[in-house]
Amino acid sequence: VENAAEHVRLARHVGVLNSMLDVSGYQGLIGRSTPMRNVFEQIERVAESDVNVLILGESGTGKELVARAIHNRSERKNGRFVALNCAAVPEPLQEAELFGHEHGAFSGATRRRIGRVEHAHKGTLFLDEVAELSPLLQAKLLRVLQERSFQRLGSNEEIKSDFRILAATHRDLASEVAVGRFREDLFFRLAVFDLHVPPLRMRGDDVALLATAFVQRYAVVSGSPGPSFSPAALTALAAYSWPGNVRELQNTVQRAAILAQGQPIQLADITPRLIADQASVSPAGLKPPSRLLFHDGPDTDLATMQRQAIQTAIVRHRGNVAAAVRQLGISRSTFYRKLKEYNLRLERPV
Repeated sequence: VENAAEHVRLARHVGVLNSMLDVSGYQGLIGRSTPMRNVFEQIERVAESDVNVLILGESGTGKELVARAIHNRSERKNGRFVALNCAAVPEPLQEAELFGHEHGAFSGATRRRIGRVEHAHKGTLFLDEVAELSPLLQAKLLRVLQERSFQRLGSNEEIKSDFRILAATHRDLASEVAVGRFREDLFFRLAVFDLHVPPLRMRGDDVALLATAFVQRYAVVSGSPGPSFSPAALTALAAYSWPGNVRELQNTVQRAAILAQGQPIQLADITPRLIADQASVSPAGLKPPSRLLFHDGPDTDLATMQRQAIQTAIVRHRGNVAAAVRQLGISRSTFYRKLKEYNLRLERPV
């Protein structure tokens, strides 16, 4: 039995590693960078248990996708994934959204309504922006987590619900506890396992992977061929700090694809905010690109972008290797290896 269990564990681990190598991503999350691989590994580990998870990260980093991945990899995957954005619900309606209400419980309650907690029975309840819950709701939620029972508004009947709770916030909950805006006991209940989602600016190569994926998705939706990126446009995407994270990148790429109309996306197609950010860096209007373009991966689109970037650097610097590698942000050995790989000639001036 022990041997069989170990075999299953190893087979599952191999499957997870293979899925991480796929450009399409892991459970809807796209990334090859070390920070994202660490997130994938943590998801696998915590999904096997049934503990509460607190997902932390800046706005737009994909915290709900992480929560869905945990649900899909857990024993509750056949149950419902029920999400509630606490910041989007006015405070007077938060209790009714969570616990439901009976007919006539308050003005406008014309029929019984099932709440999110009850709806998540045998599944997962995801509370996004949990720090926005009112103090009253924080106390009631704590009781529900302790007793696994609740009452609908307007009813005295105790209802049992078997659910797992995943919570997320962009706030520092420990600081919120320190200043008295969030209950300490609820914080400890939610943060049995805390998982940090990295901001996009810390994910290196993932910017190109995500941009390519978003272009492909737009092409599928619009029914038009997905454009590629010019080296200058990709450099701008790589060098930008992305305060809005993945959500901002997605919106930027979609807008650029519309402007490009099937042609390669140019720097001018990128939003003015990004262009202004790049123009403030150097007279040429471009930050030296990171090693973003030059990881060794099987992605065809990235290989095309690499070849275009090298060709542009060779022409711009008239065969000056030192200047070209500075622009590309790679070593001489990588530069010469890529010349050979793409069958490029180093044209020097006579």
